[in-house]
Amino acid sequence: MKSAPPSIAAVVEGLVASLKHQPGALLPILHAVQDELTYVPDEVIAIIADGLNQTRAEISGVISFYHHFRRTPPGDHVLQICRAEACQARGAKQLESHIKQRLNIDYHQTSADGRVSLEPVYCLGNCSCGPSIRIGDAIYGRVSPARFEQLLDDMTTQVVELV
Repeated sequence: MKSAPPSIAAVVEGLVASLKHQPGALLPILHAVQDELTYVPDEVIAIIADGLNQTRAEISGVISFYHHFRRTPPGDHVLQICRAEACQARGAKQLESHIKQRLNIDYHQTSADGRVSLEPVYCLGNCSCGPSIRIGDAIYGRVSPARFEQLLDDMTTQVVELV
């Protein structure tokens, strides 16, 4: 396993030092690392393990158990599809199929152009307006395949300034 670059190592060491005394410190540390770096690089697992006096296998096991944690950098936009029962009853399964086919990816993957990462989520709290998706911090309800296409266009269109 390669070691983390000095700047990343310093960031993670600081997070571990500030959080390791909390009860159940591993999850807050992993959340803090992902919040700071956008993912949990393999190179920082040893730093976390050493700081908590745990094995690398224990840390890796927790990361792989919780789908929230990413081990690779996300795309420019993280797209979450609600998979809860209320959204399923309102067509989320069909929307999910459309999105996966359109992006040519599955959950926990990033589109070939690096623009969109696809993640499942199990409730967005928008149950009466399903099917719902979240893009970044924005939640969209009653998303049809056509509405998704509009949102995708908004995500992937770049503004070009003419000089």
